[in-house]
Amino acid sequence: MTLQILICDDSAFARKQVAGALPQHWEVQIQFACNGIEALEHLRNVGADLLFLDLNMPGLGGYEVLKAIQNEDLQTITVVISGDIQKRAQQQVTALGAIGFIKKPIAAAKLADLLNEYGLYQPNEATPLTDSDHDTNTAISLSEYLQEMANIAMGQASNLLAQLLGVFIHQPIPKVAWIERCDLHMAMSAIDSNTHYSIVGQGFVGAGVSGEALLLFSDSSSEEMAKLLNYDDTNSLAPEIEVLLDMANILFGAFIKGLGEQLDIKFGLSQPNILGQHKQIEELLIQHKQSAEQLLCIEIPYELEQQHISCHLLVLLTADSVTRLEQQLMYLTE
Repeated sequence: MTLQILICDDSAFARKQVAGALPQHWEVQIQFACNGIEALEHLRNVGADLLFLDLNMPGLGGYEVLKAIQNEDLQTITVVISGDIQKRAQQQVTALGAIGFIKKPIAAAKLADLLNEYGLYQPNEATPLTDSDHDTNTAISLSEYLQEMANIAMGQASNLLAQLLGVFIHQPIPKVAWIERCDLHMAMSAIDSNTHYSIVGQGFVGAGVSGEALLLFSDSSSEEMAKLLNYDDTNSLAPEIEVLLDMANILFGAFIKGLGEQLDIKFGLSQPNILGQHKQIEELLIQHKQSAEQLLCIEIPYELEQQHISCHLLVLLTADSVTRLEQQLMYLTE
């Protein structure tokens, strides 16, 4: 009997990875959905025996899809595959009916073990794979590739921060775009131009890829974060500076490490430096306005649930890094 599989992820690169991780001798027919709306339409009209579901998607996310499956009693078995590896995320999807949670990037052995555990696949099966409408040959752009890698690295950074602070981090969708350095302030869609921020910068380099990470932290978040970090005197200047440097070390370190692991690059990091405090975004980035250098920008806004805390991470890759990244993309998508 042919098993009907639906893979739902907004990233073409992620869909390709999931399809490639399926057991090679398994009688299945694979279909794809690019978002939660498409997934639900397919489940309602066509159906699927097994759904592989991402959580972090534009429009209708994975949590909403799981709720709809429960509310409408749609007959499918769901496995969540996500870069958001926070413990609470895993608990929530299980409570919403998913039989398992697999972190990105997906490991074929982990997937096979889960499928075997639920009797969906037996390792001795020898029926050839059928992949109707299979899009594993779809061309992946560098921006799509980096967005998915940033999503995974962001999840690792969020998980570390969540564990340290005892909070839940809402996972945004990373944005990747070419910009000129002089237009850097315009790249940050989630920044309030009237709010005052402080900014920390840290450079990184490794194997032909280099750049700079910037963390923008709103002044209104500083005191709340100091409390979460258990600083005694939240009104003095010292905790404020320590908050900025601690946040930078946590988010930069985890994110750059996660990115490097996927690229198979060991990055070296400079010391984080406070580049400015208590200014509007255009004032903080004024030194960048004289340069027309092309940068590949990854933008990630972080928000802590039930806390008046937000911060903004920018990872700026130099134009010279693109050749190395494109080579790595070709290797990973062969």
